[in-house]
Amino acid sequence: MDARAPLAVSLGDPAGVGPELIAEAWAVREDELLPPFFVVKGKGLLPAAAASRRMHVPLVPIAHPGEATEAFAHGLPVLGSADHDFTPGIPTHDGAQLAFASLTWATRLAIAGEASGLVTAPISKARLAEVGWDYPGQTEFVAEACGVAREDAVMMLAGPSLCTVPITVHEAIGLVPSLLTSDLIVRRARTVARVLARDFALTHPRIAVCGLNPHAGEEGRFGDEEARIIVPAIETLCAEGLNVTGPHPADSLFAPHERERFDVALCMYHDQALIPVKALDFDKAVNVTLGLPIVRTSPDHGTAFALAGKNAADPGAMIAAIRMAGECAARRARA
Repeated sequence: MDARAPLAVSLGDPAGVGPELIAEAWAVREDELLPPFFVVKGKGLLPAAAASRRMHVPLVPIAHPGEATEAFAHGLPVLGSADHDFTPGIPTHDGAQLAFASLTWATRLAIAGEASGLVTAPISKARLAEVGWDYPGQTEFVAEACGVAREDAVMMLAGPSLCTVPITVHEAIGLVPSLLTSDLIVRRARTVARVLARDFALTHPRIAVCGLNPHAGEEGRFGDEEARIIVPAIETLCAEGLNVTGPHPADSLFAPHERERFDVALCMYHDQALIPVKALDFDKAVNVTLGLPIVRTSPDHGTAFALAGKNAADPGAMIAAIRMAGECAARRARA
């Protein structure tokens, strides 16, 4: 590894699977070729989280992120003083406060350049609402902290088999047609093309755009959003020299032979993007935020309270999120 700053990993909800998966990621760091990272808070609960997976993970308390790279070979670096114990599977008000504090601090460190990127463990948005959280998700929180408009922070779900981007994200399905605009599609597509070239070494990414309606509207029989909104956006993007196709029927775009023809699919709403990724790559999919001045990734799964402390959660997505953050940070450093 080179001498760049280590990654900052936020703890997530301490009653969820985040802490134990972070501990396991450190335990397999050499086999998985993971870059140095440190955890923000969680010193009091990480040993028990590791023990729940039948692992001994030594902790190395650090006072500054700059100490993490050297400490990483000897134990899991943890920034922050000891905190309370928490019971796996039982979320609490105190746990939500700890998750919020960890995320806030880790985000600030990444923005300040003291961490080369940010990896966020899963949170419970319902619990966080009890302590003042007012965001649809962590993506919007991190975007605001970075001074980026929400519509310019693009969520990409990336797995070994498929990458997708939802144009509208955490919105009621009934609101989606009114929220879709050609400008929104164009702005998100431009961000996707720019960041895939910079952070993923795809200099001319192939972007497939889904239709909104069944059969992509079938020439207006099932809705006019394709002709009125989506096609004009595609024409604008193609005129700018981007490799964009569509609108494609979403019921066939994700078949194996179709997936070979594009690098990323732009989908019109949350489940249109997330269902195929989770069906194909649930335990290895990463949520990466495009369009930020920092690198930010997260495992594409939730807190899984029902699995916490039972050695049942798969660490693959957490490992993939840390690896991807390190790879993107390295490409930015070389740019």
